[in-house]
Amino acid sequence: MDQQAKDLRIHRRSGPRIANAIIAVIALLIVGIAVKVFIGAGQIRWDIVWEYFWSPAVFSGVGITLMLTLISLVGSIILGTVLAAMMISGNPVLKLIASSYIWFFRGTPLLVQIVFWFNLGLFLPTIDLFGASVNTNTIITPLTAALLGLLLNVSAFMCEVIRGGLISVDQGQTEAALSIGLTPNKALLRIVLPQAIRVILPTAGNLAIDLLKTTSLVYVIGTREIMGTTQSIAAQTFYVIETLVVASLWYLVLVTISSFLQSRLENYLARSDIRTTSKIRKVI
Repeated sequence: MDQQAKDLRIHRRSGPRIANAIIAVIALLIVGIAVKVFIGAGQIRWDIVWEYFWSPAVFSGVGITLMLTLISLVGSIILGTVLAAMMISGNPVLKLIASSYIWFFRGTPLLVQIVFWFNLGLFLPTIDLFGASVNTNTIITPLTAALLGLLLNVSAFMCEVIRGGLISVDQGQTEAALSIGLTPNKALLRIVLPQAIRVILPTAGNLAIDLLKTTSLVYVIGTREIMGTTQSIAAQTFYVIETLVVASLWYLVLVTISSFLQSRLENYLARSDIRTTSKIRKVI
């Protein structure tokens, strides 16, 4: 019996391990050569990169990038939640409005939208509100045009993320909430949405990280975020590659921090869900 078991035992062959080791060595060699060519070529002034990485002007650009990201993200979550509620509502008019919004802002390039808002004053010189007339160019600055373009565009994608999370919650949860006297709106906010957050968070976090990098597009209208600031420095000093490296390093730093925070938040919500499930099982 023991001999039969030994004969049937599956041994791990050394062939795949040797092949994997060879592939790993080749990959490391390729990466090493690429790093040596990039860093050791002698064409990039790394002292200039280090100098401008800590420049006060670049720090100011980092602050504007974070401000654009946070305001656009919070605004897109609020507007996206409203649009998602309209999409899953039984009102055909609300559903048509929300779907038209999503169709338009998802279907047109973000860069086109940003430039459109920046040039709004060309065909709408004044904005009349409540009997008062305001010059459009005094309202639509490069910063407000950037915020409008980012917020409205990301809201269309955030709506689909939130809608996917909402419809992932069992319909019985809504029916149970309505049966105890909650209105549909309260059932959505108090019962359905808290359960949908765990489904929404990973995709919404990736969308937020993408938004952080997408803010680089607004430099075309003169906004002094990271990309705009480094391009302005490059135009004055002609250190084009060096300033691009500075911008890339700052985006890498911000994305790394954002990814870490997203991971911690997901782990926290997962632990909270486990604790809640354990309590329910003890009660049962």
